[in-house]
Amino acid sequence: MIRRSIAGGVLLLALATALAALCGAADTNSGPFSWEDRLRGDAIVLLGEVHDNPVQHRLRLEVLRRAFEAGWRPAIAMEQFDREHQVDIEQARMERPLDADYLIAKAATEHGKSINGWNWEYYRPYVALALQYGVPLLAANLSRADAQKLVELGYSAVFDDSMEHRLGLDRQRPALQSVQENEIDVGHCHALPRELLPAMARAQLARDAVMAGVLREHGAQGVVLLAGDGHARRDMGVPMWFDPTMLARVFAVGFLERGDPAPPASAFDAVVITDAAPRPDPCATLRHREKS
Repeated sequence: MIRRSIAGGVLLLALATALAALCGAADTNSGPFSWEDRLRGDAIVLLGEVHDNPVQHRLRLEVLRRAFEAGWRPAIAMEQFDREHQVDIEQARMERPLDADYLIAKAATEHGKSINGWNWEYYRPYVALALQYGVPLLAANLSRADAQKLVELGYSAVFDDSMEHRLGLDRQRPALQSVQENEIDVGHCHALPRELLPAMARAQLARDAVMAGVLREHGAQGVVLLAGDGHARRDMGVPMWFDPTMLARVFAVGFLERGDPAPPASAFDAVVITDAAPRPDPCATLRHREKS
């Protein structure tokens, strides 16, 4: 996605004020949120984000710190790490158990630059939190290279038949496919050729399925996913790939921006609304890119 993304995440939407109030929303002046007692035990907690909003990162980090101080010890899964770098995360932890910068350098940067464009000033504190408390840190994302293969060649270019079945990608989901195509179209300001949308939606579905697979594998004692709001949405994101038993443990929180179009009321269990981060008009940037 282009809109409000520095690393190709999905479209990020915010709830209108009235809808947000019904869903337990709070603004940036609030202290601990009323829903934080859900962060305990074997809960599967999806904490969304607008990737480039520093206020949201601060609020979300405070939520997690309070939960850890209260005794919660979930695994922390992050969209910002690609799945093939899990081995690098584990190696870095063995070599320098409390060095967040070292781990990021080994698992998410190359020649001092982020592999996928993430601003690690925002994400380093979450890595440090995992190291401080000794909880698993999980690489949850599909890489850009694999996503591109999916767009161009289909699922078989990345997953064998067994993995396709395990992730649930071998089952047709026409309604979800249609929703993702629409999200990609809107998120790219209607500037993409329509014939490209199905393939791009396929990659987005695979991202959510891969993240869900990571959470299934490591979520027995509780897990929190840090990812863009689109991935955290109950109605179209990672939760769509869970069975009913696992879905019953999910608590999804959207960290959203004031003034954007509203997704359905069923998208999140709770929302936190902040002012929008200052940024150039993403649609103007995209249209300029498409013309050049």
